[in-house]
Amino acid sequence: MSLLFKGRGNQVNSQDKSLFLKLYFFVITIFRHGVHSLGEMWRTPMASIMTILVLGLSLTLPTTLYVVVKNVQKVSSGFQEAAEISLFVKEEITEQETQTLVKRLALYPEVDSVSFISRSEALTEFKQISGFGQALDYLEENPLPSVVLVTPTKRHRGAESAQVLLEKLQGEREVEFGKLDIEWLERLNALLGLLKESVFTVGLLLLSAVVLIIGNTIRLSIMDKKEEIQVLKLVGATNTFIHTPFLWTGIWYGVVGGLVAFICVVLMLWWLESAVSLVVGVYQSNFVLEGLNLSELFSLLLLAISLGFIGSYLSVQKYIREIEPEKV
Repeated sequence: MSLLFKGRGNQVNSQDKSLFLKLYFFVITIFRHGVHSLGEMWRTPMASIMTILVLGLSLTLPTTLYVVVKNVQKVSSGFQEAAEISLFVKEEITEQETQTLVKRLALYPEVDSVSFISRSEALTEFKQISGFGQALDYLEENPLPSVVLVTPTKRHRGAESAQVLLEKLQGEREVEFGKLDIEWLERLNALLGLLKESVFTVGLLLLSAVVLIIGNTIRLSIMDKKEEIQVLKLVGATNTFIHTPFLWTGIWYGVVGGLVAFICVVLMLWWLESAVSLVVGVYQSNFVLEGLNLSELFSLLLLAISLGFIGSYLSVQKYIREIEPEKV
């Protein structure tokens, strides 16, 4: 009995070793095909370079549009909150009554701070900013109203909550009307949404073109090796063995094409850096163009590899299946 069970144990061990060896040789064969397909690309450098450049430039445009949207969002993120609300006081309200209004508004839970600009202070500031100081001296009376500037708390600085606060503040009897300048922000968000949709549409079209380009390139490669594929099928080669080199070719096209797209975007940002610095200097800002970070680079490469694999897989499934050894 012990000899019987011992034999079964040896059989199980041999099966485990056999399964491990099969998996090992399967992985080695796949990587060997990958190296072989890279060598095939190296043997036809001009055709490979042309295909890679077409893929890289096709990926560059949607990637560039993505970077543009990313930087526009970076700029607009600083304006997503209402900085302050301007309340224009009625002309008949005295300055003492306005001071009372200021104290009352400061007690609002939605208000962070309140400041008061009198009519005389407003006129003095307008003279300095407008450049019409001497002309304004001929005015018989001050046409500017008193203004109360209200800064909402951080919780109420969103566009919707700030609008609700504005309507509440306009209910005060001393207030003529209030102003919350968020219309331009809504227009900016609408344009940003349109830009995002454009990026998605253009990107979808160009990525589809990438799949078609890779598929056509793999098709030409399959037709060029038609007789070799027929011989392989004749001697009993499996579909996996035949398909793998072509799939690897599509993957390599995706990898190198993604790197080309990344390099093109980096060069484009470097070229635009001086122009952006000039514009930023005019507006006295410290904005810096932001390119692709490491995770976005990996996402770009993963997308390019996926497109290369899909394009090559579609060609392999369609054209290798039509090649039969009987037609040798």
